[in-house]
Amino acid sequence: MTRAASSRTDRPVQAWLAIVVIPVALVAAWAIYRFILGNPANFVGGDPAGEPLTGNYLGVIHKGGPIVILLIAFQVILLTYVVERFLTIRQAWGGGSVTAFLARIKPLIEQGQHAKALEACDAHRGSVASVVRNGLATYGELAADPGKTEDEKVLLLQHDLEEATQLELPPLNNNLPVIATLAQIATLIGLLGTVTGMIKAFAALARVGSPDAVGLAGGISQALVTTALGISTAAVAIVFHNLFAGRIAKITHAIDEATYAVLHAFQVRDARQRANTKADTKARPNA
Repeated sequence: MTRAASSRTDRPVQAWLAIVVIPVALVAAWAIYRFILGNPANFVGGDPAGEPLTGNYLGVIHKGGPIVILLIAFQVILLTYVVERFLTIRQAWGGGSVTAFLARIKPLIEQGQHAKALEACDAHRGSVASVVRNGLATYGELAADPGKTEDEKVLLLQHDLEEATQLELPPLNNNLPVIATLAQIATLIGLLGTVTGMIKAFAALARVGSPDAVGLAGGISQALVTTALGISTAAVAIVFHNLFAGRIAKITHAIDEATYAVLHAFQVRDARQRANTKADTKARPNA
């Protein structure tokens, strides 16, 4: 019940994060564009409408136009969600090696030392330990139920472990679609800036009389700057999306391995208990 409730509470938290991050990112992007990139000290004669100083990349980026505000906002949003996903996945991985945790927990289960096994789960934490701990609690309840056979108990335990796994995995994948969407949108917005910049450049080139060199340069600058920002933002988003997806796949595999290890350990324990019971039954008539 507790696990299911915590899983449901993740949804409003994710919605709250999106509601706060998007407007804050837009405001921060505007402030960066207006006061940092558009600082008069970055331009010849202190005029943001003029040319940037030689080698001043802040002024060059400012020449990308208002579309730069959107691209900077995407970068702020991407940074926020990358940090959020990193902390969440790091917490889900738990403390220490999952392999060492399974190697420690398996003999404890087989020997029936549930208290020590629960202590190991609490010490390791993480999604794998949470699933194992849920399985231990369930089996403790089933062991006290004389109305079910051992096979029924194993099936119920397996079902409970699968349910616990399904509750652990969705929070790990939250916000990954946001990062993937940013990778796609950043490229499109960068392309939009390229198109509008080239329209501006050709408009300056096609004017009657002498072409407007300043307008031509401004259009080309906008096209190149927005393209560079869009591609770089998309590239970073793709890298982190694939990195997090790989980490989640490893955690999923570890949870599956833990589920199998727990079921096998309980089956070994039950087999030993049955063998000991049969041995005691045979020994009693001879006593």
